[in-house]
Amino acid sequence: MKTDHIFYRIFQDLPETFFQLWGELPENLNDYRFDSVELKQTSFRIDGVFLPQDIEKPIYFTEVQFQKDEKIYLRLFSEIFTYLRDNDPELHWCAMIIFKSRSFEPTEEQRKSVQPLLDSPLVKRIYLNELEVSETTPLGVQIIQLVVAKKKQVLERVTVLVNQVRQQFTDENYRLQLLNLLSVIVLEKLPQISRQELEAMFSIDDLKKTRFAQELMAESKAEGEIEGKLKVIPGLLKEGFSVEKIAEILELEVEQVRQALANLN
Repeated sequence: MKTDHIFYRIFQDLPETFFQLWGELPENLNDYRFDSVELKQTSFRIDGVFLPQDIEKPIYFTEVQFQKDEKIYLRLFSEIFTYLRDNDPELHWCAMIIFKSRSFEPTEEQRKSVQPLLDSPLVKRIYLNELEVSETTPLGVQIIQLVVAKKKQVLERVTVLVNQVRQQFTDENYRLQLLNLLSVIVLEKLPQISRQELEAMFSIDDLKKTRFAQELMAESKAEGEIEGKLKVIPGLLKEGFSVEKIAEILELEVEQVRQALANLN
């Protein structure tokens, strides 16, 4: 499962989730914009940054780590200090590193050089498998926890979260945005999930509105159009058209026409 884009999408759609993990909500979430920043004169790009409108407020950097990397802290702090050097050395900053579990964190020996920073209030480390989730846990944190949940737990929790989204949000566009987010996580986490299981979680009406369903319908329509074109190939062949001309007329690949004719034999 590709996790980075899932987390960054959660932070874009539900920015309060980041600050709930941090343990302190800003007075106004609109004061922050979640974005990526490119570091000048380097090949680095920091993908997860909460940028404040007021320079007196801290800038928050975030990193998601789902694989072993003994230099993760060195890389993150070098990017942070490069950003400060290029922008404003006096900027206040904080950083959050999200690990799947403690086993993915560098060892005590590997992080010795940065341990003072890790022990400071500027840095917070989150281990997803240790998050305690209940019905009262903020929605975004519950969604994040899905990333490390087992299949049975995903099937159970998504149904609950879909109902929660329906009840909690009255704005249809925002509700659909969250349903899209949940469907993306489900399909990334459970690529072999059946249509029946999806319908049990989202309901048919909700599922039809998700980006996933719209893409499926578009594919199905395209497949239907192609199937219709394939049916007229034998008639065109009898009229004396060549395989290449049939492909041109029907806007198909030559190989598609040849394969359709081979299937008739």
